[in-house]
Amino acid sequence: MKLKDILKGIECRLQGPAEVEVKDLQFDSRKVTAGTLFVAQVGTKVDGHDFIARAVASGAVAVLCQRIPEGAPDGVTYVVVDNSDRALGEAAANYYGHPSRQLKLVGITGTNGKTTTVTLLHRMFRLAGNHVGLISTIVNKIDEEEIPTGHTTPDALELNGLLGRMVQAGCGFCFMEVSSHSVVQQRIAGLEFSGAIFSNITHDHLDFHKTMANYIAAKKGFFDALPPSAWALTNVDDRNGRVMVQNTRAEVHTYGLNHLGDFHCRVLEEGFEGMHLNVNGNELWSRLVGRFNAYNLLAIYGAAVLSGIEPAEAVRLLTLLEPAPGRFQYVSGKGITAIVDYAHTPDALENVIGTINDIRRKNQQLITVVGCGGDRDKTKRPEMAQIASKGSDKLVLTSDNPRSENPESILDDMEAGLSPEQLCHTVRITDRRQAIRTACMMAREGDIILIAGKGHEKYQEVNGVRSHFDDVEEVERELRVKS
Repeated sequence: MKLKDILKGIECRLQGPAEVEVKDLQFDSRKVTAGTLFVAQVGTKVDGHDFIARAVASGAVAVLCQRIPEGAPDGVTYVVVDNSDRALGEAAANYYGHPSRQLKLVGITGTNGKTTTVTLLHRMFRLAGNHVGLISTIVNKIDEEEIPTGHTTPDALELNGLLGRMVQAGCGFCFMEVSSHSVVQQRIAGLEFSGAIFSNITHDHLDFHKTMANYIAAKKGFFDALPPSAWALTNVDDRNGRVMVQNTRAEVHTYGLNHLGDFHCRVLEEGFEGMHLNVNGNELWSRLVGRFNAYNLLAIYGAAVLSGIEPAEAVRLLTLLEPAPGRFQYVSGKGITAIVDYAHTPDALENVIGTINDIRRKNQQLITVVGCGGDRDKTKRPEMAQIASKGSDKLVLTSDNPRSENPESILDDMEAGLSPEQLCHTVRITDRRQAIRTACMMAREGDIILIAGKGHEKYQEVNGVRSHFDDVEEVERELRVKS
């Protein structure tokens, strides 16, 4: 492709010919080969501008950058832009032929519910007979073909390449999680969404965004960029639901349980086996549990109707959906019920514990096993412990991907949120396997164990090394051998 075609629609200043032929597009200098357009991004830890000479030496024919460094090699075309992150997304979309325009791309953003919503939308539209793509925290999919993922939202090159594969496979829809990081880092620049969903905003990611105002602004930026042809579906029960869409050009629709919206729902009955719901006047039974899942199901229903599925058919398909892996996932044995859930934010943990407490009988103990991730927002640690303690009969604090941090320091931060009285029914066990084993030993017949924080994850990360670890496997093993 000609460089000038890759730069179509991008405001830039050229130093060198625009007719040069480009064979590849890369932002990692180690991947540059002959004929590559190298994009120099200003990262948080390294600056791609420092690797321009290496990229040119490896065969780059053009460099897209925010500035031309002193001593930069001659003989290549330099493309100077204000923001190379955004320009990368726009260039990637041009390079891959704008695949997001060739299917209906629906994104969801919010603190909680993203993975469940996109996973079940993918499942629903597959059940309806469509070819469908999925981009999520757990896995990327083209129909039923699984493609490993490393981020909630892949980089711009990976995204457009993946969407291109979906188009080639005949996909008419793609449902994707849109993280706040991806909005700020311009990973979704150049994509055209046909629909967008806002779930909620609660305390999370302040290690990156620093303030809640910045976090909210990042989510809102997704809706601000929607085209007039798109629809935006927002949760009116969340206090930031209206804020998200106040400047969007998209057609706004609302959903909620407490406030009347275009799509509304009432929880008529709930138990550990599922919920009886009324959705826009239609009664149905769902295998999902909890009011937070009622919101997820309502968002799924709204998105389905806005994407062309008839309301009656959308209701029928809702009844066929099962929980996403690691989301309120049941394990039982010896008369004990264990629930494995990804809840790793204060709000998500409170929702899961609240749901369990609404359903359990008075003679059933709730024992919660929970930790907090290392190298992440420290301010939520005491709050997580306080929520877990307040809603549980017994609490086991443990590790949850300590990464490069000292696990004991993380547990110290969590314990700081507990009163002396709360500490009396709290056990601190750094080793997560031993913590789960202890919770199972503490449980009596009929009791409930909540293992929160990791959900679908099948690893534990310590000092940069990921080792296999699966909460479901661990609790299954313990409940089988418990006497």
